[in-house]
Amino acid sequence: MCRNIQPLFNYDPPTTGEQIYASSLQYVRKVSGFRKPSAANEAAFEAAVEEVAAATKRLIETLVTSAPPRDREAEIARARAQAKVRFGNATSG
Repeated sequence: MCRNIQPLFNYDPPTTGEQIYASSLQYVRKVSGFRKPSAANEAAFEAAVEEVAAATKRLIETLVTSAPPRDREAEIARARAQAKVRFGNATSG
């Protein structure tokens, strides 16, 4: 559903609050259908983003794994390489 939302769990360095907020914002945008809500919906939109961010933070903090943390930069490089193969030179990074 939300292709732009990146996995946040089990990374080194750990996921930041800013990354959690950005993913929450993408989720609420997708669900609501608004990129930027009207003034009438702004408070509800922002409250939803904050609630999703808080739930996401709690989830990440309570998940456990025996797998070693993934390197964020290596994962980004891998995704860019896959995009280049898939889409050719149309991607920029």
